Amino acid sequence: MCRAACLLVLVSLISSGINALDNGLALKPTMGWLHWERFMCNIDCDSDPNNCISERLYMQMADVMAKEGWKEAGYEYVCIDDCWPSHQRDAQGRLQADPKRFPGGIKKLADYVHSKGLKLGIYADVGKKTCAGYPGSLGYYEIDAKTFADWNVDLLKFDGCFMDWKLLGEGYVNMSIALNKTGKSILYSCEWPLYEWQYQQPNYTAIRETCNHWRNFGDVFDSWSSIKSILDWSASHQDIIVPSAGPGGWNDPDMLVIGNFGLSHDQQESQMALWAIMAAPLLMSNDLRDICPRSKALLQNKHIIAINQDPLGKQGYRTAKVDSFEVWEKPLSKNRLAVAVLNQQEIGGPRGYFIQAVPGWKICDPQCNVTQILPQYKEMGVQTPKSTLILSVNPSGTTLLTVTPVSSDITGLYKLYWQEDSSVRRKHTTL
Repeated sequence: MCRAACLLVLVSLISSGINALDNGLALKPTMGWLHWERFMCNIDCDSDPNNCISERLYMQMADVMAKEGWKEAGYEYVCIDDCWPSHQRDAQGRLQADPKRFPGGIKKLADYVHSKGLKLGIYADVGKKTCAGYPGSLGYYEIDAKTFADWNVDLLKFDGCFMDWKLLGEGYVNMSIALNKTGKSILYSCEWPLYEWQYQQPNYTAIRETCNHWRNFGDVFDSWSSIKSILDWSASHQDIIVPSAGPGGWNDPDMLVIGNFGLSHDQQESQMALWAIMAAPLLMSNDLRDICPRSKALLQNKHIIAINQDPLGKQGYRTAKVDSFEVWEKPLSKNRLAVAVLNQQEIGGPRGYFIQAVPGWKICDPQCNVTQILPQYKEMGVQTPKSTLILSVNPSGTTLLTVTPVSSDITGLYKLYWQEDSSVRRKHTTL
């Protein structure tokens, strides 16, 4: 079985004094831009030069990220996905960029991105071929890791197509070792559990020892149904996946599609809010050269990003589901709490949702301060054990709050809050 094989590999690594993952990266969820959902495998640079997978695309995105506040907001990686290489390796067995679309090569592109104060990510595959049919890394892990390091690449997204699932774990661990051997810190983004779930429950202890973040579920599409399917899967598996997340390693629900075509603004707010609650990597896939101001403001919202990047490093999870409402909560540093209330009803108008602060939130005894982050920033004031908050939530929209204890006399209450059984620790009703 793959799980047993992976554990044997990890035991061997520990006994030999080599760590599978030892790069000191992703202490907070990764933020950046990734081409796949928006630009896919468009390699037709003759008829579509502005949108094809070429060095021009990444240079232009780096220019925009440096000039228009994205870097200051925390987005630092410009990431290449599939379809960048030549179909053949060079005479030394090394991957090489398509010479027509990347005439300067990946090293030149990395230098350009770095000159903007940003970092470059690249894509490869654990198997014989990438998902789009380009050369995979099977049998070339050390060569490819050294190549990426020589190019001064900062992140590797490692896919899992065209690989025997029983060998997935071994392949992902071996590439992790190969990356470490280069001596360069390269953030390692895996898709190991995504390809193993259809056969068995993955070993998240081994995955966290190997990767900086990992995909669990299928590709995101530019649609509300896709976002809902990711949220449903994440909630139904949260007891398995949430404990593995923390500084250095994160569950990755896939890209932010905010600023594209398929989501209403309320739905864009819901994706941003729930990705923040889940401590997800915030990897946008959109066209930053042509994005509406409202979507841009949402993606750069410092209050939402602060929830995602909170130094406590805890992933949130769904705590209630009633009458087409879902409540998601994420513990924050300084004994604070982030709360998202999602209205899954897709008919009618805004609906009211009651939250009784205590006993729902122990940190509100004796007092807490509640701030609404979405849909508009609003101070909701000090709440007491007698307070009842009434939230108005649009169809498929989300109200996002932060809750901060007012009294300093809260020793032990926060730990107690998260240890109590969910059936008795909250009181949520609907109007």
